[in-house]
Amino acid sequence: MEVHWRAVCMERLVIQCAGCLNRIEEEQEEAVFHEVVSFTPDPLPVRYYDKDTTKPISFYLSSLEELLAWTPNMEDGFNVALEPSECRQPPLSSHRPRTLLCHDMMGGYLDDKFIQGSAVQNPYSFYHWQYIDIFVYFSHHTVTIPPVGWTNAAHRHGVSVLGTFITEWKEGGQLCEAFLAGDERSYQAVADQLVLIAQFFRFDGWLINIENSLSLAAVGNMPHFLQYLTTQLHQQVPGGLVLWYDSVVSSGHLKWQDELNDHNRVFFNSCDGFFTNYNWQEEHLERMLGQAGERLADVYVGVDVFARGNVVGGRFDTDKSLELIRKHGFSVALFAPGWVYECLEKKDFFQNQDKFWSLLERYLPTHSICSLPFVTSFCLGMGTRRVCYGQEEAVGPWYHPSAQEIQPLFGEHRLEGDGRGWVKTHCCLADAWNGGSSLLIRGAIPPEVGDVAVRLFSLQVPVPPKVFLSMVYKLEGPSGVGVALELTTGSAGSCHIGGISALNAETSSRYSPRPLRVPPTKLARWVGRCGQQFSGGWVQRCYEVNLQGCLLQDLFISFSRPLGSQEEMDFVCRLGEIQVVDANSLLTPLPRVQAVTISHVCWQRATSDGEAPLAGLQLSCTLHWSYLVSHVRCFRIHCCRGTAGCSPNRGPLGPEKPTLLGLAFVNQYRVVDLVVAAAGPGQDGRVEFLVEPVPKEGFLVPQAEWGRAAMLYSAPRS
Repeated sequence: MEVHWRAVCMERLVIQCAGCLNRIEEEQEEAVFHEVVSFTPDPLPVRYYDKDTTKPISFYLSSLEELLAWTPNMEDGFNVALEPSECRQPPLSSHRPRTLLCHDMMGGYLDDKFIQGSAVQNPYSFYHWQYIDIFVYFSHHTVTIPPVGWTNAAHRHGVSVLGTFITEWKEGGQLCEAFLAGDERSYQAVADQLVLIAQFFRFDGWLINIENSLSLAAVGNMPHFLQYLTTQLHQQVPGGLVLWYDSVVSSGHLKWQDELNDHNRVFFNSCDGFFTNYNWQEEHLERMLGQAGERLADVYVGVDVFARGNVVGGRFDTDKSLELIRKHGFSVALFAPGWVYECLEKKDFFQNQDKFWSLLERYLPTHSICSLPFVTSFCLGMGTRRVCYGQEEAVGPWYHPSAQEIQPLFGEHRLEGDGRGWVKTHCCLADAWNGGSSLLIRGAIPPEVGDVAVRLFSLQVPVPPKVFLSMVYKLEGPSGVGVALELTTGSAGSCHIGGISALNAETSSRYSPRPLRVPPTKLARWVGRCGQQFSGGWVQRCYEVNLQGCLLQDLFISFSRPLGSQEEMDFVCRLGEIQVVDANSLLTPLPRVQAVTISHVCWQRATSDGEAPLAGLQLSCTLHWSYLVSHVRCFRIHCCRGTAGCSPNRGPLGPEKPTLLGLAFVNQYRVVDLVVAAAGPGQDGRVEFLVEPVPKEGFLVPQAEWGRAAMLYSAPRS
């Protein structure tokens, strides 16, 4: 029987909130709570909160006892992924060779452990998701639960995410004996916990890495453990995967084979795939052809990007490894591609990352997203400032992997022929339309052609009868180049197209949507900015397309020379956002954010960098609310401090402008060290919290529809 753990946690939360704060009134759907300031320490569970900042953190489990004792609670809710993996084509179940990325960086749980983000300079970011099928978060802790930021970013691109179950050295051997050397109840209890953890946190399975010797009893039970874990995971986690790392052999000895063979095939036969060790040569691959049979794609040939040991390729020669692996039809497991960040200059990280993946591109088939709405601002989940629809909200470095939007295909594309026409795409933190970065596109149009184009996204989307498309961009410099959105279609039946124009005969499968001249009034909140030019030079263009029986396949952006121009033209364009939205979904009213509650309140006296105390307080508390997260990309959390509040209907001078606190990707948020004014004698201080839903369709929700809760706080009675 499947246990609905999220419902259990919600019930616990409601009970806990009712006991910790007294709600004294409710007006205009705003809950108001009262709190008497107290400086009594209220320690938070150290597993779930950073001891220095008290911010929520992702966590791991270090022992068999911790694994077996784990049960979900309210704090675990911070680390639950927003949604399951998006649909993509071809699916992971297809038999084509796949690409696995195993992220191993300096022990793991670095800046990425901060669930609500952090202010960090030059963090590591991965954004070539269109080439990846599986992402493994690896560390040397017994049970590595992937930080939720990675799971959210991967799932947004349709990439499956695995945690790691690892045992090592003498202690690992003792742990394995404890659950494998006995009867089936012991190993089934471990497997059940691993399944429950993946199910609750919404990631997709496990890499099993046993790097210690096993007794005959333990190694005899290992295939049964793998079979039971795999079966249970498939039942509880759609698309779930269990992979085995090439380490222990069937005799129980720890002896890496660098291949699939008779000594380890029993483990391969018991789960979904086999991840080989790294010191292979081509003869290992040739021998594996007979061992794998029809399951060639389930063999993930390991490649250590650091090039440690006797390996083929690695570093900027990793393409040599992939050439051999793909030649024989196997999948690939890239281990520690963060080498470009760890070992090379941080200031050149984006350049080196793009170089690394461009060298592999021909061996990495592109994957296609196959669901709407398709909306991206190209944000990397980091930046030097925060921007919301062209308006700067905050200045300073930030890093929040959950905030990464769908990333395009990166690289340089040259016209056939003399090669003078080219387009190059790369990410850029210098400017943004929404989030912290944008897509910078540079190129040249040679004299003999009228335009150049670059494919940004590969899609396989069955298109509804009417879709709206939008593009936000700006040209930099004096160029008069024309910018247009283009698309390709395929037939899902008999494809009938309206509202778009075919391009020339050579590209007859590519179409240019016609600009939307008169936006429907019912869609005003989505198209209200269409055709406008905004501050900072941004321009938004909107399109309406009518399709029947069609698949939307690719999105291009093209650049054309002005009429009458003959010379070669260079251009620089910054792309801020692309949207493809089902028209009917824009007519569906959104639910309201409801039942905002405040709990886990903690007070401190405000200080100023070690100087004398300020006349104020620091407030930390947890917000929780009710909302169906499948409707949103995220929530933006705001506050107003003072008596006027944030209501849009208060007074002719308007309300206090809400201050952005951060982003949430679940129905809860931890406010940390918010500075508020101290309450005077006989007076109440007031702070108001607002929860703004950000719809998947990518429009702003009016403030009147946000969730809200206020806290009135008073000084302790003497």
